[in-house]
Amino acid sequence: MNYLSTRDETRTPATFTDILLGGLAPDGGLYLPESYPELSTQTLDSWRGLDYPDLAAEILKLFIDDIPADDIEAIAHRAYTHPKFASPEIVPVTELGEGLYIGHLSEGPTAAFKDMAMQLLGELFEYELARRGETLNILGATSGDTGSSAEYAMRGRDGIRVFMLTPAGRMTPFQQAQMFGLDDPNIFNIALDGVFDDCQDVVKAVSSDASFKSQHKIGAVNSINWARLMAQIVYYVNCYLKVTDSSEEKVSFSVPTGNFGDICAGHIARQMGLPIDKLIVATNENDVLDEFFRTGSYRPRGSAETHKTSSPSMDISRASNFERFVHDLLGRDPQRTADLFGVKIKQGGFLVDAAELSRATEDFGFLSGSSTHADRLATIRDIQERFGYLADPHTADGLKVAQAVREEYGVETPIICLETALPVKFAETIEEALGAAPEMPERFAGIMDQDRHVADLPNDAGAVKDFISTSINKTEV
Repeated sequence: MNYLSTRDETRTPATFTDILLGGLAPDGGLYLPESYPELSTQTLDSWRGLDYPDLAAEILKLFIDDIPADDIEAIAHRAYTHPKFASPEIVPVTELGEGLYIGHLSEGPTAAFKDMAMQLLGELFEYELARRGETLNILGATSGDTGSSAEYAMRGRDGIRVFMLTPAGRMTPFQQAQMFGLDDPNIFNIALDGVFDDCQDVVKAVSSDASFKSQHKIGAVNSINWARLMAQIVYYVNCYLKVTDSSEEKVSFSVPTGNFGDICAGHIARQMGLPIDKLIVATNENDVLDEFFRTGSYRPRGSAETHKTSSPSMDISRASNFERFVHDLLGRDPQRTADLFGVKIKQGGFLVDAAELSRATEDFGFLSGSSTHADRLATIRDIQERFGYLADPHTADGLKVAQAVREEYGVETPIICLETALPVKFAETIEEALGAAPEMPERFAGIMDQDRHVADLPNDAGAVKDFISTSINKTEV
């Protein structure tokens, strides 16, 4: 299994472990498999009954041929364990009613779906670094959940430091407490004066400096890293197998998304042959992706146009994973992908033609919708009253859009909404919706009382580079 950059006209292949530690390709593109492995109905049926770690190992082996199979199985079993994940199932699936299901992705140590990929990434990084005798300095950006998931997955690991950029004042108190409460010597929190997209731009700017990246051994855990998406494919297959009795049946997925990483994994699973009917993109008021799937216009927005909402992890106006899907939509044309994402984006965006937009829906199964603060409050109340399930604001976006799209397009297959996080992470919105804050799970007792460890920096790549250099010189891993 080889990997190619979305922008590489020479089509120079790389192996899995070549791209694992780096993230962004040298040409600025994102890595994808040279071709997607195929899932037959026989293979899917043979996987029914596997527990989550064994299922993960089977899927990982389809994408990794430069790590021994026995080691992949051991890595998967270390990543997905109970009680590190609160449920022995790792990802339970429950039926709400009326054809709606919840895929519970929030059972991990930080109560967010990002744990599903990060716990695996931590194991893969530590394994490969030990094999090479190297160290890695991870640079990432978070709008709320990626950062804490990455830090909890990497804390205390040999050979790894984490530098995580956050938008100052734009995460919930619980999210800040989870991250800034960590005092591990290999964890560095940075509050940047800007929004998430500014943080993401700084990560890309630093990663694009080939000399700095090489000298300081900079790696990535954001969803630009292929291994993140690979790990996320597993829970699509897991949820599908739990909802169906036969691999001839189809299901749809509704996915709250801002960065297009979570649903991009669903796109890849569908391309592999997982019987997915529709992939429903659920956005909040930052509806850049909904606008694309309805009009064909992809128009990223600046900081001033990025709304601060009650589903803050989706307050994103430049979806870094969208390039992977568009690359597939364009027939894997690297020259055109490089033009759209390397040139046109800087000029304000791009427009695909009517035939290509139609393919996004007809050939790739995408539908979309958006949600507002009022929609979130109403959905949280409605779902709680009708089904007894308490949704966090992002999952509420997914549920609202799932129901709206079903009505608008007549979707008849069961819809699995992928849960984003536990409600406790967004207590203010839950209290506004229901009149009472959600209960604090016992495993998070006292989290709000911890001391905070964070550096405030300006929105400047040079300042971040200086901080990284100084911190590396001061600490050993």
